[in-house]
Amino acid sequence: MGRLITVVGNSGIGKTTFTRILCQLAPLDTGIEEHEERPFQYSFVEERRRYALANQIDYLLLRAEQELSIRHSPRDGVQDGGLDLDYYVFTKFFYQAGYLDQIEYQLCRRLHETLRELLGQPDVVVSLQAPLDVIHERFSDRRRQREITILADLEVLDTLLDDWLSNKCSAPVIRVDASRDDPDYQTIAPQVIEKIYTILE
Repeated sequence: MGRLITVVGNSGIGKTTFTRILCQLAPLDTGIEEHEERPFQYSFVEERRRYALANQIDYLLLRAEQELSIRHSPRDGVQDGGLDLDYYVFTKFFYQAGYLDQIEYQLCRRLHETLRELLGQPDVVVSLQAPLDVIHERFSDRRRQREITILADLEVLDTLLDDWLSNKCSAPVIRVDASRDDPDYQTIAPQVIEKIYTILE
Protein backbone atom coordinates (compact mmCIF):
# COMPACT_ATOMS: atom_id res chain seq x y z
CA MET A 1 0.00 0.00 0.00
CA GLY A 2 1.34 3.41 -0.97
CA ARG A 3 2.10 5.99 1.68
CA LEU A 4 0.80 9.54 1.29
CA ILE A 5 2.87 12.72 1.32
CA THR A 6 1.10 16.07 0.96
CA VAL A 7 2.80 19.35 0.03
CA VAL A 8 0.91 22.30 1.51
CA GLY A 9 1.28 26.06 1.61
CA ASN A 10 -0.34 29.34 0.69
CA SER A 11 -1.60 30.13 -2.81
CA GLY A 12 1.26 30.76 -5.20
CA ILE A 13 4.06 29.55 -2.93
CA GLY A 14 5.05 26.78 -5.34
CA LYS A 15 3.32 23.59 -4.18
CA THR A 16 2.90 22.10 -7.65
CA THR A 17 6.48 22.90 -8.67
CA PHE A 18 7.83 21.35 -5.47
CA THR A 19 5.63 18.27 -5.88
CA ARG A 20 6.90 17.66 -9.40
CA ILE A 21 10.51 18.05 -8.31
CA LEU A 22 10.02 15.50 -5.52
CA CYS A 23 8.72 13.10 -8.18
CA GLN A 24 11.89 13.63 -10.19
CA LEU A 25 14.01 12.72 -7.17
CA ALA A 26 12.10 9.66 -5.97
CA PRO A 27 9.76 7.03 -7.47
CA LEU A 28 6.52 8.70 -6.36
CA ASP A 29 3.02 8.68 -7.84
CA THR A 30 1.53 12.16 -8.18
CA GLY A 31 -1.79 13.82 -7.32
CA ILE A 32 -1.86 17.29 -8.88
CA GLU A 33 -4.49 19.99 -8.33
CA GLU A 34 -5.64 19.90 -12.00
CA HIS A 35 -6.70 23.53 -11.64
CA GLU A 36 -7.67 24.08 -15.27
CA GLU A 37 -9.59 20.80 -15.50
CA ARG A 38 -11.98 21.28 -12.58
CA PRO A 39 -15.59 21.57 -13.83
CA PHE A 40 -16.76 24.35 -11.48
CA GLN A 41 -13.60 26.43 -11.18
CA TYR A 42 -14.36 28.96 -13.91
CA SER A 43 -18.00 29.27 -12.84
CA PHE A 44 -16.88 29.83 -9.24
CA VAL A 45 -14.52 32.61 -10.28
CA GLU A 46 -17.42 34.30 -12.11
CA GLU A 47 -20.16 33.67 -9.49
CA ARG A 48 -18.59 32.81 -6.15
CA ARG A 49 -21.71 32.52 -4.02
CA ARG A 50 -23.55 30.37 -6.54
CA TYR A 51 -20.79 27.84 -7.26
CA ALA A 52 -18.74 27.74 -4.04
CA LEU A 53 -20.39 24.58 -2.68
CA ALA A 54 -20.15 22.63 -5.93
CA ASN A 55 -16.53 23.70 -6.37
CA GLN A 56 -15.51 22.65 -2.86
CA ILE A 57 -17.28 19.30 -2.99
CA ASP A 58 -15.61 18.61 -6.33
CA TYR A 59 -12.19 19.41 -4.85
CA LEU A 60 -12.73 17.37 -1.68
CA LEU A 61 -13.82 14.37 -3.73
CA LEU A 62 -10.92 14.81 -6.19
CA ARG A 63 -8.44 14.80 -3.32
CA ALA A 64 -10.05 11.71 -1.78
CA GLU A 65 -9.93 9.94 -5.16
CA GLN A 66 -6.24 10.81 -5.51
CA GLU A 67 -5.55 9.50 -2.01
CA LEU A 68 -7.33 6.23 -2.80
CA SER A 69 -5.25 5.84 -5.95
CA ILE A 70 -2.02 6.40 -4.01
CA ARG A 71 -3.06 4.03 -1.20
CA HIS A 72 -3.83 1.28 -3.73
CA SER A 73 -0.51 1.75 -5.54
CA PRO A 74 2.61 -0.25 -4.72
CA ARG A 75 4.51 3.07 -4.73
CA ASP A 76 4.31 6.00 -2.35
CA GLY A 77 2.65 9.16 -3.65
CA VAL A 78 2.70 12.92 -3.22
CA GLN A 79 -0.09 15.50 -3.61
CA ASP A 80 0.15 19.25 -4.08
CA GLY A 81 -2.29 20.54 -1.51
CA GLY A 82 -4.72 17.81 -0.57
CA LEU A 83 -7.92 17.03 1.24
CA ASP A 84 -7.02 18.77 4.51
CA LEU A 85 -5.68 21.94 2.87
CA ASP A 86 -8.83 22.18 0.76
CA TYR A 87 -11.02 21.90 3.86
CA TYR A 88 -9.12 23.59 6.70
CA VAL A 89 -7.87 26.49 4.59
CA PHE A 90 -10.00 27.02 1.48
CA THR A 91 -13.41 25.78 2.63
CA LYS A 92 -13.06 27.71 5.89
CA PHE A 93 -11.94 30.81 4.01
CA PHE A 94 -14.90 30.63 1.63
CA TYR A 95 -17.22 30.33 4.63
CA GLN A 96 -15.62 33.33 6.33
CA ALA A 97 -15.84 35.30 3.09
CA GLY A 98 -19.55 34.54 2.75
CA TYR A 99 -19.32 32.36 -0.35
CA LEU A 100 -20.61 29.39 1.66
CA ASP A 101 -23.48 29.71 4.14
CA GLN A 102 -23.48 27.82 7.43
CA ILE A 103 -25.46 24.82 6.14
CA GLU A 104 -23.19 24.47 3.11
CA TYR A 105 -20.09 24.77 5.28
CA GLN A 106 -21.38 22.07 7.63
CA LEU A 107 -21.99 19.81 4.64
CA CYS A 108 -18.35 20.25 3.59
CA ARG A 109 -17.25 19.59 7.18
CA ARG A 110 -19.22 16.33 7.30
CA LEU A 111 -17.80 15.25 3.95
CA HIS A 112 -14.23 16.01 5.02
CA GLU A 113 -14.59 14.24 8.36
CA THR A 114 -16.12 11.15 6.75
CA LEU A 115 -13.49 10.97 4.00
CA ARG A 116 -10.63 11.46 6.45
CA GLU A 117 -12.04 8.77 8.76
CA LEU A 118 -12.25 6.32 5.85
CA LEU A 119 -8.88 7.21 4.31
CA GLY A 120 -6.73 7.71 7.39
CA GLN A 121 -4.23 10.52 7.88
CA PRO A 122 -1.41 11.45 5.49
CA ASP A 123 1.90 9.85 6.42
CA VAL A 124 3.89 13.08 6.04
CA VAL A 125 2.94 16.73 5.45
CA VAL A 126 5.52 19.02 3.83
CA SER A 127 4.70 22.66 4.59
CA LEU A 128 6.22 25.29 2.30
CA GLN A 129 6.59 28.54 4.21
CA ALA A 130 7.66 32.06 3.25
CA PRO A 131 7.01 35.64 4.38
CA LEU A 132 3.85 37.20 2.97
CA ASP A 133 5.77 39.63 0.75
CA VAL A 134 7.46 36.69 -0.98
CA ILE A 135 4.13 34.88 -1.39
CA HIS A 136 2.56 38.07 -2.78
CA GLU A 137 5.30 38.33 -5.40
CA ARG A 138 5.00 34.70 -6.50
CA PHE A 139 1.21 34.85 -6.52
CA SER A 140 1.31 37.91 -8.78
CA ASP A 141 3.84 36.30 -11.11
CA ARG A 142 1.89 33.10 -11.82
CA ARG A 143 -0.98 34.87 -13.69
CA ARG A 144 -3.56 32.10 -13.73
CA GLN A 145 -6.67 32.71 -15.81
CA ARG A 146 -8.94 31.16 -13.17
CA GLU A 147 -7.75 32.46 -9.81
CA ILE A 148 -10.04 31.75 -6.87
CA THR A 149 -8.18 34.02 -4.46
CA ILE A 150 -6.72 37.52 -4.68
CA LEU A 151 -3.69 39.15 -3.08
CA ALA A 152 -5.79 40.52 -0.24
CA ASP A 153 -6.80 36.96 0.74
CA LEU A 154 -3.28 35.62 1.31
CA GLU A 155 -2.89 36.85 4.89
CA VAL A 156 -6.15 35.16 5.96
CA LEU A 157 -5.14 31.95 4.16
CA ASP A 158 -1.79 32.04 5.98
CA THR A 159 -3.56 32.32 9.34
CA LEU A 160 -5.89 29.41 8.55
CA LEU A 161 -2.96 27.30 7.33
CA ASP A 162 -0.98 27.96 10.50
CA ASP A 163 -4.00 27.15 12.70
CA TRP A 164 -4.52 23.80 10.95
CA LEU A 165 -0.85 22.78 11.11
CA SER A 166 -0.40 23.92 14.72
CA ASN A 167 -3.65 22.66 16.24
CA LYS A 168 -5.39 20.07 14.07
CA CYS A 169 -2.81 18.24 11.95
CA SER A 170 -1.87 14.88 13.50
CA ALA A 171 0.58 13.83 10.76
CA PRO A 172 4.33 14.54 11.01
CA VAL A 173 5.08 17.96 9.49
CA ILE A 174 8.29 18.94 7.69
CA ARG A 175 8.47 22.74 7.57
CA VAL A 176 10.41 24.06 4.59
CA ASP A 177 11.75 27.58 4.12
CA ALA A 178 10.54 28.25 0.58
CA SER A 179 11.66 31.88 0.54
CA ARG A 180 15.25 31.17 -0.55
CA ASP A 181 16.52 32.26 -3.95
CA ASP A 182 16.26 28.68 -5.20
CA PRO A 183 13.37 28.76 -7.72
CA ASP A 184 13.78 25.12 -8.76
CA TYR A 185 14.30 23.88 -5.19
CA GLN A 186 17.51 22.14 -6.28
CA THR A 187 19.08 22.62 -2.85
CA ILE A 188 16.06 22.05 -0.64
CA ALA A 189 14.24 19.19 -2.37
CA PRO A 190 16.92 16.48 -1.87
CA GLN A 191 17.07 17.36 1.83
CA VAL A 192 13.28 17.09 2.09
CA ILE A 193 13.28 13.67 0.37
CA GLU A 194 15.79 12.47 2.95
CA LYS A 195 13.64 13.75 5.80
CA ILE A 196 10.51 12.19 4.33
CA TYR A 197 12.01 8.73 4.10
CA THR A 198 13.54 9.04 7.57
CA ILE A 199 9.99 9.54 8.87
CA LEU A 200 8.49 6.79 6.68
CA GLU A 201 11.07 4.26 7.84
